[in-house]
Formats: sequence, C-alpha cells, structure tokens
Amino acid sequence: MNKRRLSDVILAMTGFILSPLSWWNDMLVNVPLAYLFSWPFSAMHEQLFVPSFIIGYWLTNLLGLVMLHQGSTGLLKKQPDKFSFKSSFIVSLIYSALILIVVMLGWVESPTEYLNR
Repeated sequence: MNKRRLSDVILAMTGFILSPLSWWNDMLVNVPLAYLFSWPFSAMHEQLFVPSFIIGYWLTNLLGLVMLHQGSTGLLKKQPDKFSFKSSFIVSLIYSALILIVVMLGWVESPTEYLNR
C-alpha cells in the first residue's frame, strides 16, 4: 500500500468516526470534542455553554463528513460519488436535538459547574 492510499484510508476512517454515520461512537468522540469546544465559551459566560456545545457537535460531524468524502474520493476515484449531504445533515440535526435534550435535562452540565464542586 502506497503512502497516498494509506493516507486516504486513514482520512476516510477518521471521517467515518467523526461523522453522523458512526452513531455508535458519538458519546466517545463527538460529544467529548464538543464539550471541549464549549469549555472556553462557557468560561466567558455560562449561557454560552449550550449553543457552543451544539455548534461544536455540528462542527465535528461536518468535519467527519468532509474527511470521509475526501478520503473515499481518493480511494474510489473512478466511481461516482454517492454521498448524500442532505441525509447526513438530517441525521446530524436529529443527533443535535438529542444532545440538546440531554443537556437541557441536566445529564451533561457546563464545565464550570463541575469545577465549582
């Protein structure tokens, strides 16, 4: 396997893990990354936690979709692209709504609340 092909495989695998297609890995990768993303915003103001958490979550999903698309395009150059942004966006929206519900129910708290304990 040449370096280019290996980098495409790694890019596609990393993209898959970050993308909404890997629903099984959300709580292990995307949610912690979104939490880390929201940390500095919540330190500025407590009310920025939820919006920045959702934006961070969406960004990890978007980054995953882009990486998956780029990696798979590199691997399958002769085949047409069957990537559906619309369906991936809808899945990402549903996951984001679920994350919002989890945060609103208090199952995930702001980092400053954990630090104040």
